[in-house]
Amino acid sequence: MVGELADEALIGKTVVLAGWVGRRRDLGGLVFIDLRDRSGIVQVVFNPETSPLAHSAAEKLGSEDVVCVSGVVVRRPPGARNLTIPTGKVDVAAEFLEVLSKSKTPPFYITENLDVDETLRLKYRYLDLRRPDMQRNMIFRHRLTMAVRNFLDSQGFVEVETPMFIKSTPEGARDYVVPSRVNPGRFFALPQSPQLFKQLLMVSGFDRYFQLARCFRDEDLRADRQPEFTQIDIEMSFVERDDVLTLIEAMVTDCMEKTLGTSVEKPFLRMSYAEAMERYGSDKPDIRFGMEIIDIGDIVKNCGFRVFQGAIEAGGKVAAIVAPGCSDFSRQQIKDLEEVVKGFGAAGLMSVAVSCGGEGEQTLSSQLSKFLTEDELRGIAKVTAAENGDLILIVAGARNVVLESLGRLRLHLGAKLDLIPQDQMAFLWVTEFPLFEFSQEEQRIVAVHHPFTSPLEEDLDLMETDPLSVRANIYDLVLNGVELGSGSIRIHRRDVQERVFRALGLGEEEAREKFGFLLEAFEYGAPPHGGIAIGFDRLAMLFAGRKTIRDVIAFPKTQKAVCPLTGAPGVISEEQLNELHIQVVDMGKIGTSGDPELP
Repeated sequence: MVGELADEALIGKTVVLAGWVGRRRDLGGLVFIDLRDRSGIVQVVFNPETSPLAHSAAEKLGSEDVVCVSGVVVRRPPGARNLTIPTGKVDVAAEFLEVLSKSKTPPFYITENLDVDETLRLKYRYLDLRRPDMQRNMIFRHRLTMAVRNFLDSQGFVEVETPMFIKSTPEGARDYVVPSRVNPGRFFALPQSPQLFKQLLMVSGFDRYFQLARCFRDEDLRADRQPEFTQIDIEMSFVERDDVLTLIEAMVTDCMEKTLGTSVEKPFLRMSYAEAMERYGSDKPDIRFGMEIIDIGDIVKNCGFRVFQGAIEAGGKVAAIVAPGCSDFSRQQIKDLEEVVKGFGAAGLMSVAVSCGGEGEQTLSSQLSKFLTEDELRGIAKVTAAENGDLILIVAGARNVVLESLGRLRLHLGAKLDLIPQDQMAFLWVTEFPLFEFSQEEQRIVAVHHPFTSPLEEDLDLMETDPLSVRANIYDLVLNGVELGSGSIRIHRRDVQERVFRALGLGEEEAREKFGFLLEAFEYGAPPHGGIAIGFDRLAMLFAGRKTIRDVIAFPKTQKAVCPLTGAPGVISEEQLNELHIQVVDMGKIGTSGDPELP
């Protein structure tokens, strides 16, 4: 391979190389080409005196032509060396050239750091994947895959494949469904995760299971979501929460050492869900910078200002963050920040500018001076630890709105003010999530994660009387504000599982119909067990320093779950529909939506 020519011991040797023409240069009778394969680039020189036929063929070469070259490795003169590439000290003096395949002019340059529309890149993904940075991404992903497998194998885990065609079950995202031709009117679902099967494997006695599992979710996509994705799926028997956390910390640090040559300290920081929300307004906080949320309710609860007092009396919250060095923000700049919090439900944003007055005393400037006393303003400055030059930003309202809006504003300002160290890996465990939450959309209680999560033992008595106060034995792994994975200690007793189903409004008959096989398995000696699923695409993205998971997936979909390369999803024929006993309503409208991504 081309990259092997970095070894200067090959100087004077005859080599045979094959690859793509990166670019061609004609200089004073000599023709130079950059020959590229996945291992690198090397310069090949065609001299008419050495080989007239090869030189003549080289004059006609175009970008991305596929060629085979043989020649002698020669040392470059000192002034002609290119030390930016590993093979930059040598050339290949060509003696023979064969053109294996000609290429049309590509729709974009095959180069690093390409600035071109992503849809075009995805349409010609086979060209995009030729680019050196994309090839490095895929090779990095491969090495990370092997690091995960080798580590888990060393810890006694067994990789077991679970089915792709399963039964559709509730309490998750929408399923992708597959019609069964041999069982008319019945459908398989593609797995959102191997959750039920890995629990059954624990009942089966495989006490340490893992799988690099393909998973499918039919949900509205975001920048870090794909309809099909890969997760490191892990389950263990006879464990408690700390056993799982310790194993994952060891796996992650081992993978960092194997792929990046770096590591981080263990154990990772741990924080309860309630603490994460109060301090950062997020269940996946980025802890690489400060600007934490500070409750100022005790200071303003009797201030007489209707906005603050009304929020507190209604069971809400008044809280603040401090933007360092922003006391000179203009009205327009503060108004722009107000639009950020309004986007997450806040009614408005109030501010206090802290500056240095006479004799070094703090001067506080704020529209709140009409409603709050000087002592109350100074109390806010003190509790938030604001310094001269800082800007205190305050939101009042319902607790969840205040926390989320300030949490989002914190991230916005962290990026805007360049407060986030980009070279840091900050891991965090978030624990003790609520077991249930109330869905406004469905007007019922739903599981926060999934219905097979064990409630904390001390909260079991609240299951029937106050289910929304029940905490779960859940743990999420967060890296730099991105949720890498989620896990829990599972339910292994049928009576507890049935209580959770009842809290979710799942009747005995419906539970038996959908999960009867699991409930029955629990009656045959189910061990205590727990596990976790780590988003492998996200892990690869963050370790590789990329900004989107599409850069570490060979053939991803767009944010509309469309493949510009193949045209999927596509229309199927009437004959196929008939075989599947499916009738499509308004068939004539399919593919005519005007969406430019769909064929």
